[in-house]
Amino acid sequence: MLAQIKGEKNIVVTINSAVRDAGGFVTVSGTVTNNGDEAFTAGSWQGAEVALVPSGSSLAGAVLVDQAGKKRYYVLRDTEGKCLCTMGLNLIQPKETRPIFAQFPAPPTGTTSVEFQLPTMPPAKIQISEG
Repeated sequence: MLAQIKGEKNIVVTINSAVRDAGGFVTVSGTVTNNGDEAFTAGSWQGAEVALVPSGSSLAGAVLVDQAGKKRYYVLRDTEGKCLCTMGLNLIQPKETRPIFAQFPAPPTGTTSVEFQLPTMPPAKIQISEG
């Protein structure tokens, strides 16, 4: 486990891996768990950008921040504008855990520590490993 982020309504995001692959991408994988007592829909995680609306309740608003390089890396999108990330994060029931992922452009090879940010959640420092 690289990080655990605790947010509102007892929602917990666990980041298990952040892997750089040969194609120039970083895939962040983990889980979201609803430790609350009512169903959770991740509508606020989509981000504010109008172009991300087709992604619906998703990780489309996630960002990797390279503080040393002073750069932000946004979730990649397909040709239809949908995020290369987990979509359909609707009605996550109490005590339910679902797998999540998001793909980002890879920071420069020397960058191994970044901050994972998700709207409404506190940021988390994570380490990128080589795939």
